[in-house]
Amino acid sequence: QVQVMESGGGEVQAGDSLKLSCTASGLTFGHTAMAWFRQAPGKEREGLQCISWNGGIDHYSHHDQGRFTISRDNDKNTVYLKMDNLAPGDSAMYYCAAGDSYFCPAPYAFNHWGRGTQVTVSS
Repeated sequence: QVQVMESGGGEVQAGDSLKLSCTASGLTFGHTAMAWFRQAPGKEREGLQCISWNGGIDHYSHHDQGRFTISRDNDKNTVYLKMDNLAPGDSAMYYCAAGDSYFCPAPYAFNHWGRGTQVTVSS
């Protein structure tokens, strides 16, 4: 059974940085594409970035304007999302998802999700 778990969310001030972490088990992590999404209250879930098994990155959205960076450490079964210069509009529940193959699928094609970690940015 695939399990995905996010951590690292919290309450920060505008302009701060935050690094989210996500671990996955029940799969061959080093062979699996991983992605970050977010969902703000009253809005649809938004795909952010995906990283393939070997580090290739797909940008599902350009709303982060280069402020977000996805990375992975296959030895630790962990994927990260570094977020810089956060703004109140970045406040959302952030979700990690595991794909079913080496390479990044379309944003709607992820089947394994974590429960999310809340990020709140105050002005």
